[in-house]
Amino acid sequence: MSTKYEFPKGILWGTATAAHQVEGNNINSDVWVMEHVPETPYVEPSGDACDHYHRYRSDIALLAELGFNSYRFSIEWARIEPEQGKFSLAVLEHYRDMLRVCHEHGITPIVTYHHFTSPRWLIASGGWESPQTPDRFARYCERATQYLGDLIGVACTINEANIASLIMEWGFAPPPRQLHKEAWWKATAKALGISPRRFSPFLYATSSKATDIILTAHRRAVEAIKSAAGNFPVGITLALQDIQAGEGGEKRAARMSKVINDVYLDSLGGDDFVGVQSYSRVRSGPQGLLPPEEGVELTQMGYEFWPEALEATIRYAIARTNLPVIVTENGIAATDDTRRVEYIRRALNGVTNCLNDGLDIRGYTYWSAFDNYEWSLGYRPTFGLIAVDRETQERTVKPSARWLGNIARANGIE
Repeated sequence: MSTKYEFPKGILWGTATAAHQVEGNNINSDVWVMEHVPETPYVEPSGDACDHYHRYRSDIALLAELGFNSYRFSIEWARIEPEQGKFSLAVLEHYRDMLRVCHEHGITPIVTYHHFTSPRWLIASGGWESPQTPDRFARYCERATQYLGDLIGVACTINEANIASLIMEWGFAPPPRQLHKEAWWKATAKALGISPRRFSPFLYATSSKATDIILTAHRRAVEAIKSAAGNFPVGITLALQDIQAGEGGEKRAARMSKVINDVYLDSLGGDDFVGVQSYSRVRSGPQGLLPPEEGVELTQMGYEFWPEALEATIRYAIARTNLPVIVTENGIAATDDTRRVEYIRRALNGVTNCLNDGLDIRGYTYWSAFDNYEWSLGYRPTFGLIAVDRETQERTVKPSARWLGNIARANGIE
């Protein structure tokens, strides 16, 4: 006999997108440039993406019909401020209409101000290693909040502020001195009119200087948002890792946790919440990361099917910060939708364990709403609750979307 678990009233149940991954034709951004240079590491360009820039009304209506009461999306700095100091009222009005549509459908909008992409002009002027970037980011956040703030439900300043540290620590990218010699890196720098050493896009901002600038940008943004029209919770999202020590790997695991998790979690004083984004675990040996054990199920991304990482990272984040948590991303890239349902079920089991222990969790957001553009991997990994036909842009709701939507509507799970 099954029993029903009732979640606390007011929990946000949603799914997420990022502007560059779904809107299409984000031509003023640095990532667009990177996608189109010779020998690019991106397997394909983003192109029209999911055409969400034009289809947002029907997309948001579909999310509401499925049962979700929140939607996390990002506004695109490269569209809002395509040239330094020049703000587009037309684009701000576009995002204002997105917010209006959310409210019309009873959906709380969770707005992210920066989700990996930056304006070309910002990167050409030093990017995420320029001491001027925090003030420029704060100015953009203030202007956007003045125009949009009365309709925003929750705000995230920067998505996965620790992503570059994670990429470097795990060896997913070569060290900067080698990166600067890569043909695509040189080509992108040339396209922006700068030297390879001055090229510092967010995803590759791996230096300690860049970390300080990113965290300073976050602090300035929180202040700017709250001083403008920000009468809503403001926080940051982090790609938190469930780092487990294999035999002899305790010291290495502790060091990894400090570099990837702690430096950022310890800098959140004054925030209203921390956005936890978790997908899997990693295991550390004495020399570095250990490969998945033989026979372990892997996702399309090549990492372990390990939804229990969410509970571990929620507990870690709250213990470290004493802040409420919103799960701002959690999900799986899989071709078999039944595995998506099983992944979410086990992840939510971890959420209920945390809630039963009195931890303050304000929402669960699945990544992602659509099968969208997954950066350098293109459209190959399918995280979405909703499939998108690449030729026709037709949306097809997957069973997992109905399943999770029913949980959201009932605010409970069997």
